[in-house]
Amino acid sequence: MGKHFGELAKLRGIIQFRLSPHEQRAFAGAITQGIPNIFRRIWSELFIVGVPLGLCYMVYDQTEKEHTRLLRKNPADFEHEK
Repeated sequence: MGKHFGELAKLRGIIQFRLSPHEQRAFAGAITQGIPNIFRRIWSELFIVGVPLGLCYMVYDQTEKEHTRLLRKNPADFEHEK
């Protein structure tokens, strides 16, 4: 029949526009618009993600310090053994 995959059916009332892959600019504006957009998105999410992450790190750090402190032996408990 000679029809390709995209041309198997005719749809009435629907207009399709196609652009050749060779005519597209895949990275158009990636440097001029993309990099400032990355910084804007990071700055907008910094307080939403950063504050809970900072609090979790502080809790983890204090817990590790307390665990290390509790693992140490008390020298006063062993004074009578000398």
